[in-house]
Amino acid sequence: MENAANIYFVWGADDAPYGPVELSTLVDWIRDERVLPDTWIFARSAGHWQRAVHLVELLSYFNTQLVAPDLIRPVTNGLRPGMLRRIKILADLSDAQLAHLMDFMEAQMVTERTVIFKQGDSSDAMYLVMAGELRARVMNGERETILATFGPGDFFGDMALFDHGPRSADVVVNVDSQLLRISSGSFNRLTKEAPALATPFLQETARTLAARIRNDNKKLTRVAQQYSASREL
Repeated sequence: MENAANIYFVWGADDAPYGPVELSTLVDWIRDERVLPDTWIFARSAGHWQRAVHLVELLSYFNTQLVAPDLIRPVTNGLRPGMLRRIKILADLSDAQLAHLMDFMEAQMVTERTVIFKQGDSSDAMYLVMAGELRARVMNGERETILATFGPGDFFGDMALFDHGPRSADVVVNVDSQLLRISSGSFNRLTKEAPALATPFLQETARTLAARIRNDNKKLTRVAQQYSASREL
């Protein structure tokens, strides 16, 4: 065990802290691009949060010599394969798998208030959120009901990969955001050309969808119980 003072916590892309971890683990995460120069780090020795690149003990690790040559080359609007691990369903894929997956994606920068798609539109693509924030909404006249909020690491529009039915809600950009778009055509090509890559992608997507359904069921159960209780008063 390293010196107790050399203990760190990392603020993840999903707005959750991770740790405690030792310096050796941080170095591994830098190699995997899970920790970037602008990632917030809490160093127990310093006693406060600061950007990773401002930590003296990490500064020497942010150089191109630490990164494999195939990861230095910018891919798709400056993104490198390791950066895709910010997406929760891609966190366990290897660098080679992520590099291959990027061949089937399109990076998009979208500005605040942009409508990605509207309720009733035909579905043709799934979106992964690299940075920023978006919301799913339904409109009843001028009244907006927010169904969900999507931040870094999340995905939406996934049913487009399985059918071309109408979108069930609008998705609107809350703040300038960076997305990765996978069209249904690209996904079909992925399943044919790289089934070994499509399988873990689908498995992780299914796990996340199952968790969402369970959470929605719990909410519906609570609403039903509250309604039943109100009827008994």
